[in-house]
Amino acid sequence: MSALQTQHSASKEDAAAAGQRQYLIFSLGGESFAIDILHIKEIIEFSSLTEVPLMPGFIRGVINLRGAVVPVIDLCARFGRGQTEVTRRTCIVIVELTDKGSEERAIHDIGVMVDTVNEVVDIPSSEVEPPPSFGAQMRSDFISGMGKYGDDFVIMLELDTVLSVDDMSALSADVVGSALSPL
Repeated sequence: MSALQTQHSASKEDAAAAGQRQYLIFSLGGESFAIDILHIKEIIEFSSLTEVPLMPGFIRGVINLRGAVVPVIDLCARFGRGQTEVTRRTCIVIVELTDKGSEERAIHDIGVMVDTVNEVVDIPSSEVEPPPSFGAQMRSDFISGMGKYGDDFVIMLELDTVLSVDDMSALSADVVGSALSPL
């Protein structure tokens, strides 16, 4: 193992032992959100998408990522806040999710649109509060916690719920079913 790999492994072990994890902080509709970096595969500049007919509004389309078809989810629309306006700072964060429902534990790559990517930060577990039980403008099961980030809080997302393949498939089936039903 190279010295760099050894140093990186040691720093991850030190962070885990200290009770802190690293999170990617990004902005969406003027609010700050966080995703555990263990889910993140890469961050790419927003480029053209191929739209797929009869998909819910939060599925903006698909991209070709080195020969693989990757769906792109508009998080703002997924949270029921309307579609994200694409600007020069809009990014697609490619995340890896494991399908926990199957025995083979398939890994899915999914792109999520964000307004801007800010930084990667360490957030100690002592600086994480439970999600609010009321008043949130999104489903409470989408929030894993509220992390203290400077003088503010950042909404820590529960990606397995936000990007649940089963949940999104059911919503897609509802859209297709309603499009095919007679008037």
